[in-house]
Amino acid sequence: MQVYGVTGWKNAGKTGLMERLVAEFTSRGKRVSTLKHAHHKVDVDQPGRDSYRHREAGAHQVLLASENRWALMTELRGEQEPSLSDLLAQLAPVDLVLIEGYKREPHPKIEAWRSDADNPLIAPDDPTIRAVATDTPLDLDRPQFDLDDTVAIADFIAKETGL
Repeated sequence: MQVYGVTGWKNAGKTGLMERLVAEFTSRGKRVSTLKHAHHKVDVDQPGRDSYRHREAGAHQVLLASENRWALMTELRGEQEPSLSDLLAQLAPVDLVLIEGYKREPHPKIEAWRSDADNPLIAPDDPTIRAVATDTPLDLDRPQFDLDDTVAIADFIAKETGL
């Protein structure tokens, strides 16, 4: 299972790039999973639903299943957030796992960067960033791609991962 990240600051275009990369790799016949880090409290469940009520009652894990999908929710209840490697171990085997976020983890990444977002580049100080997807040319020592050139970015990731 190959792992590659998309990182950058808020409003840099990470999620749009992730979405396009998933579509591109799946159109190439690859099985892709994604892992997204959220820095805020997030809840995939809805108050009042049975699964929500199970969690609120104290369940450590709730598995919700239907004919279309299933989801396993694990309540940390004060425990430390799992490491990226622990989370990756929870995923079923696929060709590629695309990771959004996790700036400080050592996996290879592409940085999404937009000039109008007014954030500094991460790449100059981070060797795990192998290329930058940007909306404007930059003076940088790594490959650069147009932020909207999904095919070229996917080709780069495929070459880097051996896919």
